[in-house]
Amino acid sequence: MQHISSEQISAMEQRYRAAFINSLGGFKSVVLVGTANDAGATNLAIFNSLFHLGANPPLCGLIFRPDSVERHTLSNLEASGCYTINHLNESIYQQAHQTSARYPAEISEFEATGLTPAYKNGFQAPFVEESLLQFSVLFREKIQLSINNTILIIGQIQDVWIPENVQQPDGFLDLEKAGTLTCSGLDSYHQTKRLARLSYAKPDKLPDIIL
Repeated sequence: MQHISSEQISAMEQRYRAAFINSLGGFKSVVLVGTANDAGATNLAIFNSLFHLGANPPLCGLIFRPDSVERHTLSNLEASGCYTINHLNESIYQQAHQTSARYPAEISEFEATGLTPAYKNGFQAPFVEESLLQFSVLFREKIQLSINNTILIIGQIQDVWIPENVQQPDGFLDLEKAGTLTCSGLDSYHQTKRLARLSYAKPDKLPDIIL
């Protein structure tokens, strides 16, 4: 097994180290975040930092890099108080990746990449029409992390749209049926293959395969 020391990590070239550390944690959620400013101009950005924070109330977190440069998604969601989360699928992952390009504020990533903004239930932020699993989120809290000046945004999930037959009787969402992709590192996109779902773990019994 290869050993890489902390000294070697510190000595890595910046982009090399970013690629290394970003892929070290394993597979991650990858989503498109849709926002709009007060004038209705849309913005779309890819994120691989979405994570679950709690189910009651339903909360999710996103990590933003330091706001030393313009962060259109961050400024839009703070001003409007809302944003959308849109899963990637095989038909849109290349367009989704392109949203990471640094477009100026006056250019919408929807228009630049050919993705379609969609509005639902009077929600101000745009969804991605081509995404097969989408949900709306209200901005609840912003926390600046002093260790590296990144920003944690906490949002409360509102309305959810999923394909038929994805939700299972116990509430579980079968994301493979939804065609949801995952990612590793900054630029590697993956389909998934489930091994099994296992029963609730108890100290006196090994888990059963339930699906």
